[in-house]
Amino acid sequence: MENLERNPLTYSDELLKSIKWNAEGLVPVIAQDYRTGEIRMFAWANQEALMLTLQTGYAHYYSRSREKVWKKGETSGELQKVIEVRIDCDEDAILYVIEQELNRACHTGERNCFFRGIDGKKTERLLPFETLGRLEEVIKQRLTEKPEGSYTVKLFLEGEDRIIQKFGEEAVESLIALKNGNQKQIAMEVSDLLYHLTLALVVKGLKWHQIMEELASRFKK
Repeated sequence: MENLERNPLTYSDELLKSIKWNAEGLVPVIAQDYRTGEIRMFAWANQEALMLTLQTGYAHYYSRSREKVWKKGETSGELQKVIEVRIDCDEDAILYVIEQELNRACHTGERNCFFRGIDGKKTERLLPFETLGRLEEVIKQRLTEKPEGSYTVKLFLEGEDRIIQKFGEEAVESLIALKNGNQKQIAMEVSDLLYHLTLALVVKGLKWHQIMEELASRFKK
């Protein structure tokens, strides 16, 4: 794993010096998924871990129980590619914006560490900002595993032209719903539209974050 190389991340020496390390020389770190926006995990970093993260482009943390720096995924293969590092307004917390390499951030095998509600039950509810990225994942999984009775697989086997045709049909139905003005119907039709668009994007090899990156680039500064 250590042979993998990433470009170093740019940083400000002045800002690094402003970080308010706690009495143990640590700062809390949140890892947020670049694609879905979900919070993957919480950990700690010391100065060495942070510098290794910036220099290698892979997430490093500090283990308080083992009293050592560790590279996420070094043994499990669940590496975290760091896209960006941010510091909060009080300069006492760090955010790693990451791509989770094998998609399971938690040592329990869950995709993130925050999979339980305060009632102790496992939560399956997606937050709105996660939905398109997770839909993309589910579609890819369906096309790989090809479960019996899957509408996604059925449509895929009918061919690219059929997928595009269905997207066109859903676009028309969305337009009609928008014209009629019923909000529930609009939400339903646009949801169908986004599903078929996501399938078309997957077939064409595009990912939702590429679309969002293009859209983000159009914001005026």
